[in-house]
Amino acid sequence: MSEIRYDKLHHKYVIIAPERLHRPNIDQKCDTLKTDTKNCPFCEGHEDFTPPEIFALRENEPNQRGWRTRVVPNLYKAVQIEEPNTSQREGFFEHFNGFGAHEIIIETPCHNCTFVSLSKEEIFDYLHTVTARIEDLSKDKRLVWLHIFKNSGKSAGASQQHPHTQLIALPIMPQSTLDFLKRNHNYYSIHGRGLVEDMIHNEREAKIRIIEESDTFAAYCPYASFFSFEVIIAPVKVIPNLSRCSKKELLELAKLLKNVFGRLQRQLGRFDYNLSFHIAPVNENFENEKYLKDMERNFTFYIRIMPRIYTLAGFEISAETAINCIEPETCAKLLRGE
Repeated sequence: MSEIRYDKLHHKYVIIAPERLHRPNIDQKCDTLKTDTKNCPFCEGHEDFTPPEIFALRENEPNQRGWRTRVVPNLYKAVQIEEPNTSQREGFFEHFNGFGAHEIIIETPCHNCTFVSLSKEEIFDYLHTVTARIEDLSKDKRLVWLHIFKNSGKSAGASQQHPHTQLIALPIMPQSTLDFLKRNHNYYSIHGRGLVEDMIHNEREAKIRIIEESDTFAAYCPYASFFSFEVIIAPVKVIPNLSRCSKKELLELAKLLKNVFGRLQRQLGRFDYNLSFHIAPVNENFENEKYLKDMERNFTFYIRIMPRIYTLAGFEISAETAINCIEPETCAKLLRGE
């Protein structure tokens, strides 16, 4: 029996249709890229393959071997910090110069490593690097919104095999984020709590879709999962931004990330996926100013893990409505090892 479920976080509908699991050619194997280390621009010893580093965790001079994580400008920038932050009108239409920042976070010197094979300390270094870039870019008041995302594998849109994350900082707010801020603000005005805060509380109480918990974080399969085996990790208390986490909390999150990917790999094998960090706006502009004053009380950041084990087809793309073949309750049960 199929169900149509509403995703309160992303304001979309999802059709849960287990019957479609049995249609022909449903299996999609991991399509991870195969690139050799000789030509990889992100491998240790190839520091001159990239633009000069912006940030690195290292104990020696920049742009040479000996780093644990490294951040460089994207060679194929979508936006760039050198552009003026101005708008141009063309009659009824308007466009902005391509101002912003587009960076690559090289997560590890290891070319073939995954979150499963990295140590908790190495994942902590990665999270610490992400927070360092959030804090630094937030100082530029022209930048208001940061999107931090990871594409792993060809099916997820990756063009390099070496583990890396992208960060795009913009002077404008995407409509989907503004829509969430509005809905979250309205929810807070009625309940005195944010949407993510209440969602996490409900999942922890129900325990049906919870995968694993720690003192500060919980991992669960969303009620209206857009992707099969989709996982959300969020704090159990209000924390607007990853950069607000203490060292102890980042270590805790690193351990949970490693465990969750281990659980996913046991069920899926090596799989392609997208991962994104959803954080509060970092600065004020005309679009978000009416929501910003309450964010310390109602905005909770979260990490979304989206396995790409099936191809999105015409209905999903045109209707912006997913057809998910596996109930999230079943996914959570499998990921718990039951």
